[in-house]
Amino acid sequence: MKRNRARIVSADIAECALFTALMIAGAYISIPFPFVPLTFQTVFATLAGLLMGWKKGMLSTAAYMILGLAGVPVFTSGGGFSYVLKPSFGFVVGFVAAAVTGGLFFGGSKKLWHFIVLSLCACVVNYVIGGAFIYVWLIVNGSQDIASSMVNWVFVFIPKDIVLAVFAAIVAWKVKPVIVRMRQKYVRRDEIGSSDAQNQV
Repeated sequence: MKRNRARIVSADIAECALFTALMIAGAYISIPFPFVPLTFQTVFATLAGLLMGWKKGMLSTAAYMILGLAGVPVFTSGGGFSYVLKPSFGFVVGFVAAAVTGGLFFGGSKKLWHFIVLSLCACVVNYVIGGAFIYVWLIVNGSQDIASSMVNWVFVFIPKDIVLAVFAAIVAWKVKPVIVRMRQKYVRRDEIGSSDAQNQV
C-alpha cells in the first residue's frame, strides 16, 4: 500500500514539474511588445489550476517563482531576487494566484461555461495583482504620467488575455476528462496489483 501511495505521489510531482517547465517555456515563447512582453504564462498558470487543482497548481507556479528568485534565469528578463524591483514582478505573483483561482473547483462541473468563468476569474486575479504592483511601482519611482503608463503596461494587454483565457478554458475542458480517466485507471491498476500481491502472501 505504501508503494502504491509513493507511486501516486511521484505522479503528482511529475505533473507539477511539467507545468513548472511549461511556465519556464512560456517566458521564452514571447512576442516583443513595449514595457511588458506578450507571453503565454498566464495560460499555463490557469491550465495548471484547471487541470491539477489549486494545490498542485499553486505548487507548480510557486516553484517557478522560487526558481527565478533563486537566480535561475526563468523569468522573461532573467532571474534573481532583484527581480522583485521590476514592474512586471507583480504578474509573477499573479501567476500563483491565477493557478489557485483556476483550480478552486477542480473535479466539479464538466460544463464548458464553468471552465470559461473560472479561467476569466483567474485572468482577472492575475491582472489585479500585477496591475496593483505596477501602480505602486510607478508611484514609488515618481512617474509623472501614471494613467498613460497603466494603459501601456497593463490595460492594452487585457483583450489579448481575455481571448487566451477562453482558449485555456476550452483546452482544459477537452483535456481534463482524459486526465481524470487516465488517473482513475492508474489508481485502479495499483489497487488490483496490491490486492493480487496480498492474495499471494
